[in-house]
Amino acid sequence: MTKEMKKIETSREVSRDSCDDVDCPIHGHLKVRGRQFKGYVTKKFPRRIVIGFERIVKIRKYERYMKKKTKLHARLPKCKENEVKVGDYVLVGECRPLSKIIHFVYIQKIREAGEK
Repeated sequence: MTKEMKKIETSREVSRDSCDDVDCPIHGHLKVRGRQFKGYVTKKFPRRIVIGFERIVKIRKYERYMKKKTKLHARLPKCKENEVKVGDYVLVGECRPLSKIIHFVYIQKIREAGEK
């Protein structure tokens, strides 16, 4: 069990205000499993955020490395909508497919926008 997963379990106990969102990892029945990614929020929608991050990929033919950008869509629970803004550095975790493009859910905010 990773450190982030332990933080999720403790946040369930600490969070007293509940939301009626079934797809909330804290108050609902949605289980976070698999991979977790950290990235910056590039877009925000009423129930969804888009995060982007860079990764380094090796090109075997040229024996060089290249940066690639990845974009993920994540579910944003009702209870956390006011907490997240564009530019924040957040952690998202994999869950069951919630729609055609949403396979991740927002877990926690790591840094505010503009902080180092």
